[in-house]
Amino acid sequence: MKLTILGGGGFRVPLVYGALLGDRAEGRVTHVVLHDLDPERLSAVTRVLAEQAAKVPDAPEVSATTDLDEALRGADFVFSAIRVGGLEGRAEDERVALAEGVLGQETVGAGGIAYGLRTVPVAVDIARRVARLAPDAWVINFTNPAGLVTEAMSRHLGDRVIGICDSPVGLGRRIARVLGANPGEAWIDYVGLNHLGWVRGLRVAGRDELPRLLADPDLLGSFEEGKLFGVDWLRSLGAIPNEYLHYYYFNRETVRSYQQAEKTRGAFLADQQARFYEEMKRPDAAALTAWDRTRAEREATYMSENRETAGAGERDADDLSGGYEKVALALMRAIARDERTTLILNVRNQGTLSVLDADAVIEVPCLVDANGAHPVAVAPLPDHATGLVCSVKAVEREVLAAAESGSRTTAVKAFALHPLVDSVNVARRLVEGYTDVHPGLAYLK
Repeated sequence: MKLTILGGGGFRVPLVYGALLGDRAEGRVTHVVLHDLDPERLSAVTRVLAEQAAKVPDAPEVSATTDLDEALRGADFVFSAIRVGGLEGRAEDERVALAEGVLGQETVGAGGIAYGLRTVPVAVDIARRVARLAPDAWVINFTNPAGLVTEAMSRHLGDRVIGICDSPVGLGRRIARVLGANPGEAWIDYVGLNHLGWVRGLRVAGRDELPRLLADPDLLGSFEEGKLFGVDWLRSLGAIPNEYLHYYYFNRETVRSYQQAEKTRGAFLADQQARFYEEMKRPDAAALTAWDRTRAEREATYMSENRETAGAGERDADDLSGGYEKVALALMRAIARDERTTLILNVRNQGTLSVLDADAVIEVPCLVDANGAHPVAVAPLPDHATGLVCSVKAVEREVLAAAESGSRTTAVKAFALHPLVDSVNVARRLVEGYTDVHPGLAYLK
C-alpha cells in the first residue's frame, strides 16, 4: 500500500513512520511518499526516517517530492499534516491576538480562526486533487484546526476524509490508568467537537467507573486534567473536559499568562525547530538523536502556560509519548484489512448529535471497518456543553463561508461570534491585523 504524507517535511512525521515500522502484517504500508514545499525540510526528515529504518527488515520504502500531483497519484491513504504559513505564521497568529487581549492559540479562539482562514483554501484544493487523482484513497486529516479542516474537505470527499486527534486518546488513557483499568478494554463516552469535548463515562465490563473517579477528590486530583481544571470544577461538571477547554473555562488567566510569557508557543516551536533543521544541514549530524532530543523538549513544554496558571506542575512522564500516530495506524489497519475497531474520530454527524445538521463534523467514538468510520449513537449533551458546541460550530461555518466567498465581512463575523472574542470592534481589528501580516489572507476583500 502507498501512503502519501502531506507536510512530509514536518517535525512529527518520524512518529508516523516509526509506527509503520512496527506493523509486520499483510496489507501493510510498503511505500511512503513525503510531500512538502520545502526541499530542505524534506531532506532532513528523510534522513531521520532512514536512521529509523536502518535495522528494520522490509521497512517501507521512502521517497520525497515537492510535486503534489505526483505525490497523490496511486495513493491508498493520504495523511494530511500541513501547516500553512509555517510556525512563523502561528507565532503571528498568537502575537496579533494577544495584542488585542484575546487568545491566539492555533486551534482555539482568534488564532484558530486566522489559521483556519489560511488553511481551508489550501485544504479544499488538496481535496479536489485527491478526488481527481486518487479517487479511491482515504484521507486522514491531522491538519489543524482538525474538525474545521475535515469539514471543509468532506464537502469534496464525503466520508472518505476522516479527522484524527490524539487529545481524546490521551484523556481516555489517563482516566483509565488512574482508575486501574486497561485503556484497551474501556469504552470512553466522549462527545463534542475537535478540542471541545467531554468524557462523560468510562465503562469497563459494562460498568461506568467515572462516578467512582468523581467521588474521590484524591484520585480526581492525581492526573493531568484534575490538576489543570481543579477537583471542584470537574465535580461541578460531572465530566472530564478535553484539556483545550481550559482556554474557555480559565480564559482570562490563560491570556494573562500567555501575555507574560517570554515567548508564545508558536515562537518557541519556530525557534526550536529552526535549530533542528539547521543542524540537519550538517552531513555528520546524528539525525535520529537530534530529533529525539528536540521532540522530548517539545512534549515536556506542551501547554506549559496553562499548567502554570493552574499550578499543575510538570507533565507526567507517561503523558509525553504522544499518540496520534497510533490512531492513524489503527485507522488505516481497520480500513485496509477490515480489522474492526472503535476509535474517537472527527466525522460527519449523520444525526448523532441532534442539535447539529448531518454534515457538521463532530468528534465521537466511531466503529471503523473496510467501509470507513461510522459514528456511534451518543446521549445528548448537557445544556452548557450544547451551547458551547453550537456556538463554536456556527463560527466554523462562518470561517468556511468566508474562505469560499473571500468576504472580509464574513471573516469579521466569524471572529465576532466566537465566545472568546468580546467585541465586534476587536473582531474588525483582528481581521485588519491578520491580513496585514499574512499574505495567505489576501483573498479577503
